[in-house]
Amino acid sequence: MSKTIHIASAATGATPAPLHDIQHYLRDGPLRLRGQPPLSLYVHIPWCLRKCPYCDFNSHALREGDDAPEERYVDALISDLQAALPLVWGRSIISVFIGGGTPSLFSPQAIDRLLAAIRALLPLDAGCEITLEANPGTFEKERFRAYRDAGVTRLSIGVQSFNDRLLAAIGRVHDGAQAMAAVQEAAQAFETFNIDLMYALPGQSLAELEADVRQALDLGTPHLSVYHLTIEPNTWFAKHPPRLPDDDSAYAMLDRITALTAEAGMERYEVSAYAKAYHPCVHNSNYWQFGDYLGIGAGAHSKISFPHRVMRQVRFRDPQLYMQHALAGNAMAQDNEVAPQDLVFEYMLNALRLRAGFMVRDFSACTGQPITAISAGLKAAEAKGLLEHNLVRVRPTERGFDFLSDLQALFLPQ
Repeated sequence: MSKTIHIASAATGATPAPLHDIQHYLRDGPLRLRGQPPLSLYVHIPWCLRKCPYCDFNSHALREGDDAPEERYVDALISDLQAALPLVWGRSIISVFIGGGTPSLFSPQAIDRLLAAIRALLPLDAGCEITLEANPGTFEKERFRAYRDAGVTRLSIGVQSFNDRLLAAIGRVHDGAQAMAAVQEAAQAFETFNIDLMYALPGQSLAELEADVRQALDLGTPHLSVYHLTIEPNTWFAKHPPRLPDDDSAYAMLDRITALTAEAGMERYEVSAYAKAYHPCVHNSNYWQFGDYLGIGAGAHSKISFPHRVMRQVRFRDPQLYMQHALAGNAMAQDNEVAPQDLVFEYMLNALRLRAGFMVRDFSACTGQPITAISAGLKAAEAKGLLEHNLVRVRPTERGFDFLSDLQALFLPQ
């Protein structure tokens, strides 16, 4: 069973340098990076209809009768992006991901205005993937087509399950019929789209899991993201934990997911992602390959490489505070340089999620460190049967993929 290792940001509390002070980032430092990795843009929209009991994302439920402040928030996003431009000047964008929260709460007109501003301010690669997260609970007929007309190229639909009982158990606002209608509309409006499913839900049986996966595949999804329900700190489920399937049952569910998707012609290219040929998610792949990303919006995170350092930045988390600071020209709450030893671990934490692993040359290019920096971890992982490597490529074995957390932990800084 794969699990995710969470790493905490080493926030110093220091006042971030002004975004226009690019020389602050270009000064001499500990790294000698040979180039810059691909760059993505992440846009966070933090509101949702109701906070799910398992969710630990920066999302905020709207009060009954209230609407999200679309116009002011889009103004803040545009101001945030304008202030950040010196950090990424001259670099093109390979993907845009609008996540949340529930971005589909925003009207197609608001998304159109946002994407028009992004195109005006940043050079987008030809064929740039533009993904919008959507929930069936906000679905209206023709709404998805309007997002496509605004420039969205890929929809990611948070279905989680098609089973009404299980949807109620995890606090979703939609039912199975709404989920099916949303997916069918997405299939008609987009050439590529994603369905999010969860497994090991409260009281879920192997047969119910199989029914969910078969339903998703029957609807023709070219990409499936499947996540084990985990109990995260500071959530409703952490205070009121539900009864979940045991580990053996969850293992059996994961095996069944992998078998069913393989039968449908999907490749498990990442520990939680299955895709048909030509349909892997460009944006998430860039994260896992340790590419750069600029994050705008409340609580958004950025990773940006410069010749002598890699920086991690965080925007103000509270939506109202974010809008106030973004409109004033400085939305950044934290700005931290990643230490070389942490950079190595962060690279391994991401790259080992990929079934194909990583090229040795890419490790050095992204971290500025020689492959000998991870020699001890490679040797230990190989001895445990979790990893295979040569002078060109490092990748997890089947066993390493199943016990990913154990594999990643071998590369923790000493």
